[in-house]
Amino acid sequence: MTSHQTTQTMKPATAAKKLGVYLEATPAEFQEGVVSRTELNALQTEPPEWLQELRRNGPHPRPVVASKLGVSIAGLARGGVTEALTTEQIEAIKTDNPEWLQKERATQAEVRKETVRIKEKNAAEQERQSGS
Repeated sequence: MTSHQTTQTMKPATAAKKLGVYLEATPAEFQEGVVSRTELNALQTEPPEWLQELRRNGPHPRPVVASKLGVSIAGLARGGVTEALTTEQIEAIKTDNPEWLQKERATQAEVRKETVRIKEKNAAEQERQSGS
């Protein structure tokens, strides 16, 4: 019996998510086709000009926008940001530093502190259990 290895493919939306780009801003041929794992790896290791440009200037998908602003995706929504933004628009928000952004960054900082506290607590508990 011979085994036939099938090529793993993904929808353009999945590939765009993995590449960290906004699907609607990608070229039509990318949006209309399927992307193999090999093609995705090639795009990641040697990004073509269109991909470099998207990563540099956007528009960026919400997870990237949230990351660049230092807030959660939910925080973006609470701040009224529901669309993809360009790097220029993100920089303008940072410069303006609106109240919602300050609040969401503070919330994000608290979440990070709590995550560290819980991780340390769990590690200490495991240490106690393994020591007894």
